[in-house]
Amino acid sequence: MGKDIAILGSGFSSLAAACYLAKAGNNVTVFEKNNYIGGRARQLKKEGFTFDMGPTWYWMPDVFERFFADFGKTPQDYYHIEKLNPAYNVYFDKLDYVSIEDSLEKIYTTFEGIEKGSSNKLKKFISNAEDNYNVAIKDLVYKPGVSPLELVNTKTISRLHQFISTIKKDIRKEFKNERLVQILEFPVLFLGAKPSDTPSFYNFMNFADFGLGTWHPRNGMFSVVKGIQQLANELGVQFKINAAVQAIEVINGSAKSIKINNESLTFDTIVSGADYHHTETLLPQQYRQYTEKYWSNRTFAPSSLLFYVGFDKKVENVAHHSLFFDVDFDIHAKDIYDTPKWPENPLFYASFPSKTDINVAPKDKEAGIFLIPLAPGIEDTKELRERYFTKILTRLEELTDQNLKNSVIFKESFCVNDFINDYNSYKGNAYGLANTLLQTAFLRPKLKSKKVDNLYFTGQLTVPGPGVPPALISGKLVSELVTQYQNS
Repeated sequence: MGKDIAILGSGFSSLAAACYLAKAGNNVTVFEKNNYIGGRARQLKKEGFTFDMGPTWYWMPDVFERFFADFGKTPQDYYHIEKLNPAYNVYFDKLDYVSIEDSLEKIYTTFEGIEKGSSNKLKKFISNAEDNYNVAIKDLVYKPGVSPLELVNTKTISRLHQFISTIKKDIRKEFKNERLVQILEFPVLFLGAKPSDTPSFYNFMNFADFGLGTWHPRNGMFSVVKGIQQLANELGVQFKINAAVQAIEVINGSAKSIKINNESLTFDTIVSGADYHHTETLLPQQYRQYTEKYWSNRTFAPSSLLFYVGFDKKVENVAHHSLFFDVDFDIHAKDIYDTPKWPENPLFYASFPSKTDINVAPKDKEAGIFLIPLAPGIEDTKELRERYFTKILTRLEELTDQNLKNSVIFKESFCVNDFINDYNSYKGNAYGLANTLLQTAFLRPKLKSKKVDNLYFTGQLTVPGPGVPPALISGKLVSELVTQYQNS
């Protein structure tokens, strides 16, 4: 007989968990503190423009396909995607950029044109990355992080050296051109850590990048949220918005109810896809697994300063996804991870989805999304946001040889304080815990509470880690644990 299950939060991991648990025959209710579904993957609509406020990259399409296949569906049943060409441009100087196109053969040609002999090295590198991808995505990341033995098999033992070396060391041993090095180091930023701190095994992200390509869901990433919500509705999941959880109530060591608007609602099982640290503050002190010292000693992925900008004309000489690497990455990385502070000269990313999607901006206008990675927990003021918008817009104008400041119709910003206020995010982090060697798999916070029965966690602070595809996987993993303990 199905159980009554409460899920806290409505991000990708919560939505996935809701679908799996409803499919298993449970009565599932999702509680969302905000007035919309989707968590960080929300949408901003203003003056005819539409912006994804959170994730903007659709990578690892196979993970989405595997998710929907578990329900006898395909992504195309709910939304439409198209492959981008170029996947993205990387800018190094004025009108001087490298385009990463939509096939490995084109990318090999691009590399060879920049550094003689590099195409053969890249083929070998990508071959290894694809092997690692098959091991990681088809096997390892679908483990619940319960035991270190999950990582032990013939495939991982033969790759032990790849957990000791780093991405940065491996890439710089083979490639000498600094531009190619930076392009190859870029994908691990999705893991939330520096290339110098990321094990070589994670080069599978390079295969996700070059081998599987970059895609765009029509109308933006929020269409994926709506698609999964539709699937959840079809499975009988109930959604409650404007429902902030005030407390998780524990009786005799077991989670029995949640308090919303001073009313206690009883459930057999509680799954939290909300911020892990915040969720534990909803518990009495004696039932919290991780101390404040524990959290303060973790390596967090960055926070972000984001801008959502409407331009009254088309922005020239940019791609849908554009990376601006015209400054020193190592200095910026130190300002995020080593001595946290606002970077003097930040790298930044820009997305112009209206280059691909006519639905997200009025005719002859452009929607622009800008992101500067920042250290979590740093000062966030209106004055700092304004200063950094001026910095990056000035650089954008110089690097793409055009005037844009007078073409800004409006801009909205989102930064550390907003991540805290809107998502209860620990120190305002944007992506969760970084995937460093000591924060991988069983070394991450657990899916199942060690102190409270019937309480579970999912999302970017637990396994497998940050990113949309891992969030879908996390939802599946926690649902399997819940079902396992229900049946035991």
